[in-house]
Amino acid sequence: MQFALWLALAGTLLIALTLGSSLLARLPLSTAMLMLGVGISLGPWGLDLATPGPFDSGKLLEHTTEVIVLLSLFGSGLKMSASLSDRRWFPPLRLAVLSMLLTVALITAIGVWGLGLPLGAAVLLGGILAPTDPVLATEVQLADAEDRDALRFALTGEGGLNDGTAFPVVMLGLGLLGLHDIGTGGWRWVAVDLVWASVAGLAIGAALGVGVGRAVLTLRRKHGHALGHDNFLALGLIGLAYGLAVLLHGYGFLAVFAAGLALRHTEQRDERRAAQPRDAAVPLAPAVLDFNNQLDRFGELAGVALIGMLLWAVPWVPAALWFVPLMLLAVRPLAVVLGLVGAGVPASKQRLIAWFGIRGIGSVYYLSYALNHGLQSDIAETLVGLTFAVVVASIGLHGVSVTPLMARYQRGRRPR
Repeated sequence: MQFALWLALAGTLLIALTLGSSLLARLPLSTAMLMLGVGISLGPWGLDLATPGPFDSGKLLEHTTEVIVLLSLFGSGLKMSASLSDRRWFPPLRLAVLSMLLTVALITAIGVWGLGLPLGAAVLLGGILAPTDPVLATEVQLADAEDRDALRFALTGEGGLNDGTAFPVVMLGLGLLGLHDIGTGGWRWVAVDLVWASVAGLAIGAALGVGVGRAVLTLRRKHGHALGHDNFLALGLIGLAYGLAVLLHGYGFLAVFAAGLALRHTEQRDERRAAQPRDAAVPLAPAVLDFNNQLDRFGELAGVALIGMLLWAVPWVPAALWFVPLMLLAVRPLAVVLGLVGAGVPASKQRLIAWFGIRGIGSVYYLSYALNHGLQSDIAETLVGLTFAVVVASIGLHGVSVTPLMARYQRGRRPR
């Protein structure tokens, strides 16, 4: 009976969201906000249909959020069609590296001197909360591969890259807590966790994206084979890139983003080399991206609902009252402004980038990853309380503001 009830509730919810999508697009209300409420209503604070907790459902939470983030990262890579030599790459690269490292440094300082955390726990908190979320940022990211908007390109690239570049910080935090081997003087962390894992992840993803893309395009152009089943191609490439990267001790998140990016650029090169448009092979990206976007959207709904169901078991941390506004209103804007110095990004766009530093399912993944490595209970409770406080606040504040702010931004871009 309970399974039937779950199916009925899920069906009702999906139909309602589909029928009401046009209305939601005009309201200062995001789908994520609604799903957070749905998740809360399904937990002990509501219908009591499910009672998962961040401490006793660690593996489930880690792997669920992991898959959701992977789908989003692959889609982000497919949307970014600008050449790697294009100047539009400068802002997202600086945001994903400089601004993220500044965010980690600021959170670490706040953690040590403001929260009284050990250095390792403060660094770990920085790694958990520094990356922006590619899953919940759909409304401010590129709509498709033809979208050329610089603001959306910067936010899409940042979300695609820093969910991978945050991993070395998380590993360093765990190492400083004695939960991961970083070697004497940190040599192993530098050599393996920082350099090798990052380079290997990007290289493996790029090689697989190019290799698979070329193979399919060649089969289609010369033999008329490999037509259809593009959806299988997307899932296969995501799984292969992530699995191979992790098996070779690389970062799977970077591999999947690089695979999507390389697949898209391989197709673009094929289109440019064709003497006539009709000579180009049947394109991959449109069908693959459409399918991936649907899976990504479903993952977003499920992930946010899961967050809502977990809230009953999240410990209350009084410091969240000042930590959350400091994080969203001071740390993020300062890191963005400093990270974009000299990048030529107008102040108006910098303000929007600073505000839309959305935290969400990626942070929950890193948190659950850390919990599964054996954090001490007192540190774990503090990190869980602060992380969920930031994520819930981000879902609410950014959900309310995204429609009016992006509508005003779009009006400002129209020729007068």
